[in-house]
Amino acid sequence: MARHVLLARRSAQSARPIETGGPDLRDKFYAARDTLRTQIWPMPTVGIVVAIVVGITLPLLDARVDADLPAWLSELLFAGDADAARTVLDAVAGSLITVTALTFSLTLVTLQLASGQFSPRLLRTFAADRFVHTTLAIFLATFVYALTVLRSVRTAHPGQDMFVPRMSVTLGFILAIASSLALVLFLAYLVKQIRVETMLRIVHAEASDTVDRVANQQDAARHIALAPSTPATASPLSATRSGFVTRVDSLALFSAAVDADATIVIDASPGDAIVAGIPIGWVWSSRMQGLDVEVLEQLNERVGQALSVGYERTAAQDIGFGLRQLTDVAVRALSPGVNDPTTAVHALGHSTALLCEVASKNLGTRVISDESGVVRVVMHRPDLSNLLDLAISQPRRYGASDPDVLAQIYILLRRLGWVCPPRDRQAIDDQRHRLDKTVAAQDFDDTERAKLADLSILTGASTRGEWPPLTT
Repeated sequence: MARHVLLARRSAQSARPIETGGPDLRDKFYAARDTLRTQIWPMPTVGIVVAIVVGITLPLLDARVDADLPAWLSELLFAGDADAARTVLDAVAGSLITVTALTFSLTLVTLQLASGQFSPRLLRTFAADRFVHTTLAIFLATFVYALTVLRSVRTAHPGQDMFVPRMSVTLGFILAIASSLALVLFLAYLVKQIRVETMLRIVHAEASDTVDRVANQQDAARHIALAPSTPATASPLSATRSGFVTRVDSLALFSAAVDADATIVIDASPGDAIVAGIPIGWVWSSRMQGLDVEVLEQLNERVGQALSVGYERTAAQDIGFGLRQLTDVAVRALSPGVNDPTTAVHALGHSTALLCEVASKNLGTRVISDESGVVRVVMHRPDLSNLLDLAISQPRRYGASDPDVLAQIYILLRRLGWVCPPRDRQAIDDQRHRLDKTVAAQDFDDTERAKLADLSILTGASTRGEWPPLTT
């Protein structure tokens, strides 16, 4: 059966365009990739396995081709005896395990700094860093390779010939040089990564990627649909697990609704915290009559399976997660213990750019209908108003005494008002009025108050499609 995915926002006065197509299995891929890339162990584990395989097979190749190597190549390979080979391999293995421990320590210190100084939600950003994964993989692979080759080195004894795997020892020496270079690069990289500018840029890029994947571009030429109202015959659907919703499988929900000839409404969106046994949505029969207890239990179980729940928020489908991270950095910078409004202004600048990207997307409620036009699944998602409130409510509250922070929020609203569609301009005006009240309650001097008043006027003009020049 063909499936038509309709994107809409529930509103009595406006509706959103729809987009046709089947539920995309790429969501599962991105969710699995996000889970895997935030783990430190996969790449080092692969490096260890590769090192063991190479450390076993290369000495065997050495034994076969050593006598047949050309003279120019033999001169480049290791030329020592068995004792010298053991010394080299012992030195490589001993030094690399020390360097690996140092690298782990530096990584943990960086994670602690990011958590305490900026936001604990930035730990996922560092844990997903491929450069750190690659560096640890190189160090551990070199260590394991040196130990594996060491077992194949033999001295001359009665009944046993001396064997020195020259190519293998030479490769161990090259890996040690590469590890030394990797350590220098890692230290330089770490210094760059702990800068707040770098962290904000990474969070912004990841959030932009999530927005591009989850939200669809507007297409005014499409048809229009609205989410249906919940009837009195609807039954609640309860969460089967507690935690954060990380992904919603729309295809699984659609299949469950079609099999039961019902309509499913999910109130929990990716990023929301749910509690087992507490309702997260509604379901009702397409014939507007009550569902059997057995059917309702099966639907509740299938809905629970369609919602992936984890112990933390992820960027797989959560549009607001990146804004949450940026806002956390701004709020932490405004705390009395840090007192760094410049960082807060910088974070708000990234939030501005991200919200301007989101403004061109289809947000709000997502409605999925079957080929006959019967609504089968309704999934509530945050709209621009929700995301805007997430981005500026806390910075406005905690930065109320700093005119530069409030000015940056006005700038955010002004730029967003210029690019957002008319349907969202009221939300920006509402936020501007709230910000005006915050400014009025502060003890600013005349110059600061005049500057903020001018910015408020310019913000109101942008929501009317006007962009007057700044007054000097």
